Amino acid sequence: MKSKNKNQTPTFYDLGVVSQAAAKLTNHACAISARHLQDGVNRSIFNREVAYYARSIVNDVEQGKKTVAQGLVEIKTEQQSLLNQSMEIGRKGIGVVAGALQMATGAGICYASVGTLCLIAGVPLIAHGANNVYEGGRNLVTGQSDAVGPVRAAYQSAAFAMGHSERAANMAYGAADIGLSVYSAARHVLKPDAWRLFRYIPTDYIRAYKTMTPTTMGIEVYTDFQTIKQMYDEEKH
Repeated sequence: MKSKNKNQTPTFYDLGVVSQAAAKLTNHACAISARHLQDGVNRSIFNREVAYYARSIVNDVEQGKKTVAQGLVEIKTEQQSLLNQSMEIGRKGIGVVAGALQMATGAGICYASVGTLCLIAGVPLIAHGANNVYEGGRNLVTGQSDAVGPVRAAYQSAAFAMGHSERAANMAYGAADIGLSVYSAARHVLKPDAWRLFRYIPTDYIRAYKTMTPTTMGIEVYTDFQTIKQMYDEEKH
């Protein structure tokens, strides 16, 4: 243990700065746990552990074991780590929601087209959606980000059979996912107020994205962005 050094002895103001940063870390942890931990016991344990950790840093600074700068850096690092974990959980959760929306869209296409577009667009959307739900859900449970669903595995098997790599399979899966997303947003659907006397006419139809709520549109854009980012990362490696 380092002995207390005169140069490391914090002032009252220094301790106030570190204590304020520690309090912000604790409040940040409470906000994150309220968002992601539904179980009250686990949420309390998590909050208490972060509060103890924050307090231990304040104590170390007070005792001269750490400088004010070191204490602030450790608190800031922990706060950023919690934020990164929260964003990662949120990203995986959105992936699950987006997958469910894909499945619903695919089923809607099959129903609306009376099966004529089912094999072309409906079934692929349902399959990709189910796969994205599986991968996102499994990643949420395991805390990892490398789950491979059955549809992606099929892409990889086909790529291997043709002499291509896993990266090529993932690129193809991502391209198909984006293509299906663009198709589902750009396809023509009946206007909400369309009224049929004898048969629908072209003016009764609009692009599907115009009927989307801001939330649904945001999820679509975000997931497409993440898919493009993953494809870019695959290409770099």
